[in-house]
Parts: sequence; C-alpha cells; structure tokens
Amino acid sequence: MKKSGIVSYNIYANFTNYGSALQSWALYTAIKKYGKSIEPILVNYCPDILLDKDPLKPIKNMWDTDDESRKMCELSMPAIRVNYEKFMNFYNTKFTQTHNKYLSSNFNTITNEDIDAFVCGSDTIFCIEEFGFDDGYYANYDIMKNNYTFSYAASFGDSTFDKSGELTKLFEKLNNFKALGLREDKFIDKIKNTIKISVQRVCNPTLLLTKEDYLPIKENKKYNDRYILLYARRYNKKMEEFADKLAKEKNLKVIEISLRAINSNKHIMNYEAGVEKFLSLVENAEYIVTNSYHGIIFSILFEKDFFGFSREQCDNKIYELLLKFGITDRLLINGNEKYKSLNYENINDKISEFRKSSIEYLTNQLNEASEWKAI
Repeated sequence: MKKSGIVSYNIYANFTNYGSALQSWALYTAIKKYGKSIEPILVNYCPDILLDKDPLKPIKNMWDTDDESRKMCELSMPAIRVNYEKFMNFYNTKFTQTHNKYLSSNFNTITNEDIDAFVCGSDTIFCIEEFGFDDGYYANYDIMKNNYTFSYAASFGDSTFDKSGELTKLFEKLNNFKALGLREDKFIDKIKNTIKISVQRVCNPTLLLTKEDYLPIKENKKYNDRYILLYARRYNKKMEEFADKLAKEKNLKVIEISLRAINSNKHIMNYEAGVEKFLSLVENAEYIVTNSYHGIIFSILFEKDFFGFSREQCDNKIYELLLKFGITDRLLINGNEKYKSLNYENINDKISEFRKSSIEYLTNQLNEASEWKAI
C-alpha cells in the first residue's frame, strides 16, 4: 500500500480555525474512501512564514490591529488556551501523521516516511499575500517534483498576481504539479491557456463528504435553549447587529464563537469549543450567522438557515461557493439586503453533481499516483 502525504494549512493554523482542521480531515477521509491502493498521511509541515507565529501568543499576529480588538483577544486568552489543546488533540487522534515535523530546511528528508505521492490542499495555500510562493504548497521541493504531486481544491484567495513577474512565477511553480484541482474558477482559464497540465475546478474537501460522515466525530450533546450560532472569523459590527436583531425577532439566544469577550454579558460565548463541539453547535442551531467560508459550508451540509457576511480576503471564495449553488443572495454586506428562502432540495442536487465530478478527479489522481514510478 502506497502513502499519499497531505500538505496543507492545518496544524500551524490554530486560531479557532475549524475550516483548516475539517478540510484536512475531510480530504484524509476521502482518500481513505476512494484511494484503493493509497493510504493518506498528514504531513506535519510548517511553512517558513508561520515559524514565528505562536498560537498561544496571538495578539501580534491578529488581523484586526485596533486597540479594542487586541483587548478582546487578551481577555479571551483562557478560552484560546483551552481551544488550542482541543485542536491539537483533534490532529493527534484523528489522523496518521508523519513521525517528524518538516520545514523548508529538512523537507527533502521526508523520504524516511516512505511517502510515494503528495497532495497539496485545500484552503488558500496558493494565496501569496498569506504564504508567498511557499515551496511546500507549490510542490517546489525535489522530493515532490520527483514523485506524483497534485493539488486538490487549492485556492488563490483574493490574490491578483498583478505585480511585475508574479504571474510568470506562478505559472513556473504550477508546472511542479502533475494535475491541478482548484477550489474556485478564478484563473482557471488563464492557467489552461498557459500551462499543459490537467486543470479542473473541484469542491472543497468538506463537500466530498455528507453530513452523515461527520456524525461520528461530532460531540453528542442536547441543547435546552433554541439559539442562533454567531461564528465570526473577524469582527463585523453589522453582522453582530444582524444576529442580535434576528434573535430578538425569533426569541432566540445567541451562542457566539469569536474573540469579543465583551459580549459575554449578552451572548453565550464558546471560543473554547473544539472541532467536535463546533459540529454539534452547527447541527443544533436554528440559524447561523457567519463570515467564515467553512462556517457557510457546514451550514449548507447540515441544511441550516444561514446568513453569510462579507469578509476581507474571503469574499471571492465565499461568493464563488454561493454562486455555484445559486444562493448569492445569502451573502450580506450590511444586513438589510433582501434574500429568498433556501431550497435545500435544489441545493443538494447541485452539491451532488459537484461532488461527483470532484470525486472522479480525486480518484483519477490517486490511481495515477499509485502507478507512478519515482525518478
């Protein structure tokens, strides 16, 4: 049995990033399910740009740099510490990982792990504003070039590659792959017209699975109160006001996952929730209000009435996701926009179609990887 190493944004992205954990788990699970002669292994990889970012000292690396947000982060530190331990436990118990931690300085020694192929993805690993042209994410290490390496649902985020030389460098790096599975349509036509490898849009790994696939890892808990789940990856005052207004109209409580410690006087704060509890909170919510890409995905998978809000460095991927399912009216800017009821029969048909083509891509690449002879 051959091994396929997953190289993605996960273990070193601990900041209540349920999406980074669950997209890796979903891809890992899908490879187990569809890779007949390949076993997945999560590569414990830390990009150079994340080396000095301590998740237990998050204030200097926050997106929001205003004094109030920093104060909220400081007040949330007890929950952050609990959350960090839960995330690490998730990675340590739900995956087979490489024995060693890999950096740019030692990545080519990964031959000791007997990995035969690599899959890079998912998440915004191709976003140069976040990671630059990272050698692990762009398959630029010799060991990755010499073995079968493909991407699955890699995303460019909101990168434009409009600075001098960036597009040329991008195409050069993409030639490291045997095939490209991209999460959004952005740049697909341009890439197809420039480099001669297979390029296909595929769904986020979390959509390769159904709701039922997540139930075994979900926390089993009953909630006495009916509630709205407010999940903020970045503070948005209008989103918070929308959630409070909706809660008042529907006579619901608000369970909040965010760093806004000051909201503990009106919301039930759950920043310390691990991956398992997050899934439970989604499943039992009456409504979900979020500016998280994966928060929206799990709202859809669990067929929830949800509202997505705009977020910097996230708008393109959220919009393309909602466009694919014909529900772009659920992406709000100020909360006053008009929207229609969600028709989950229609949405699920679109997901099934997208899932089918994406599984076909993944299966084909795993079959190619299983037959590849390293140089």
